Amino acid sequence: MSRLRRVVNSQKCVRAGGKHNDLDDVGRDLNHHTFFEMLGSWSFGDYFKEEACRMAWTLLTEHYGIPADRLYVSYFGGEEVLGLPADEETRQVWLDVGVPPHRLLPFGLKENFWEMGDAGPCGPCTEIHYDQVGGRPASHLVNGDDPDLVELWNLVFMQYNREADHSLRLLPSFSVDTGMGLERLVSVLQGKTSNYDTDLFTPLLEAIHQRSGVRPYGGRTGAADEGRVDMAYRVVADHIRTLTVCIADGVHPGMSGAELVLRRILRRAVRFCAEVLQLPQGALADLVPTVTHSLGDVYPELHREADRVADIINENEAHFLSSLQRGSRLILRTLRNMDYKHGSMDYKHGVLFPTSVVWSLHRDLGFPLDLVDLMLEEKGVQLDRQELDRLISENQKVVSEQQDQDPSVSLDVGSLSELQRLRIPLTAEDRKYRYHLDQDRY
Repeated sequence: MSRLRRVVNSQKCVRAGGKHNDLDDVGRDLNHHTFFEMLGSWSFGDYFKEEACRMAWTLLTEHYGIPADRLYVSYFGGEEVLGLPADEETRQVWLDVGVPPHRLLPFGLKENFWEMGDAGPCGPCTEIHYDQVGGRPASHLVNGDDPDLVELWNLVFMQYNREADHSLRLLPSFSVDTGMGLERLVSVLQGKTSNYDTDLFTPLLEAIHQRSGVRPYGGRTGAADEGRVDMAYRVVADHIRTLTVCIADGVHPGMSGAELVLRRILRRAVRFCAEVLQLPQGALADLVPTVTHSLGDVYPELHREADRVADIINENEAHFLSSLQRGSRLILRTLRNMDYKHGSMDYKHGVLFPTSVVWSLHRDLGFPLDLVDLMLEEKGVQLDRQELDRLISENQKVVSEQQDQDPSVSLDVGSLSELQRLRIPLTAEDRKYRYHLDQDRY
């Protein structure tokens, strides 16, 4: 694979931790997910800005038939402080493609300069946005968090390397890395304003309703979603996809790293199943076949591992349910001791839910802190966020002191270029692309 110059693929992505963390947003709106499929295309020293933009525009407008008058394009407008010029080359390409000037908008580092971390390859990006309403001027809504004008495709032009001292250096060869979420694309092609209204999710939402004791899914958000029933539908539908995919890949709910994140996701799903959707124990695992039916043709390991996935979900659900009941009782008892009445707390006088109780729920009963925060939010109660952050920081410091320093070494882009110049042969790595899970072993 190292010899390929042009690549396209679809890959499983989980976004629930680190720099890109959508976990807290899932369920609150109509488009966030912890698991999604990323459609990607790459050029490794082959084509660059002009061909990337032209291919993207042709695919969307000609092959997919998306109306060009609903598309807006953003590009990097430069950053004077860092000495980065505006990406006029990309702007001119889009004008040549036929994008009207009033639909072609410059933005700064935050919106249109992509970098994964503090060091490594990075560069300006150009994004294609879609107006779900149409028939109106909407340039002012681009990158404005308007739910009706959404980012569709991000084209990143890797031409710099962020050095350890935070300076930027041109890469020896340029690359293109583009990404477009399948769920977002499907919603556009099916004319839906919500990803959850597409055929990627409707079978799951119907399966949840058949097992629940509540009304059907209605697509409501915010105050219109009484009892947060629709939020619960979205959380469970999203989380069961994430759980199925991750467990089938060999990641189990656990106590650290990715496994701890997966445990948070599972416990969040269990809570919404039990307390909001009124689903019986075991119903979460019963949704696994619906997920495998949707994704299994592309990812056959989901079919092979379906029974094991269901067993692990059931085991973890049973373990957490007793803690959930105890924790819910503790929250209610604490609220009663505070003379709580729903929505009547006087925050101006500093009446907040005791941080010691929150920490006990987390440390002793295994409640994810974001779940405790959500449960209290539903009751109109606030946390002492500053005190909680202090406890979290102290705990992280203790954990960090207990861990050995990471002995791994990373080569920068310059070192890799030097190895190529010296004709050092590439490490054979094809085996990492040809594996399968067999009885908990790869």
